[in-house]
Amino acid sequence: MANRKFAVLLAFVFATMIVSASFASENVQLRAQDRVEIEQLMWDYIQALDSGNADAYAALFAPDGQFGRGASAIKGRDALKKMMLDARQAMNAQDTGDKKRPRMYHVVTNPHIEFIDKDHARYYAYWMGVFESGGVTSAGREVNELVRIDGRWLISIRDVAPQN
Repeated sequence: MANRKFAVLLAFVFATMIVSASFASENVQLRAQDRVEIEQLMWDYIQALDSGNADAYAALFAPDGQFGRGASAIKGRDALKKMMLDARQAMNAQDTGDKKRPRMYHVVTNPHIEFIDKDHARYYAYWMGVFESGGVTSAGREVNELVRIDGRWLISIRDVAPQN
């Protein structure tokens, strides 16, 4: 009888370990998929920014997403789209005759993703703006608050000049 109780207990322990391992494996797979989706989000962000695609740019933010923090933050997709259109218009105004400004690219390095919970993450990185003809125009670091809405990772707050 004691052997039978021990066998039942042992079977229960093994079953619990298998179920726990299965859940742990599933969580690791989900986190890996989240990382891939977040990396794609940030790649799409840079592509929209560098191409001047205001619609694509704004669509990468949550509906109430913002660029910057504090009183000067640009909030909401319509305002973000306008920010991009205004920036593109200002850059185009600098082009005169045959003298065109060289194209600028944004380079992101040392990205790190921190998961806050299953639907919130932070994306840290360093960035540089460079001209195709050479030369760094600007550099800094960023801390982005990300949120998953309806199964899609979006930018909640993009901060390219964090204070901490």
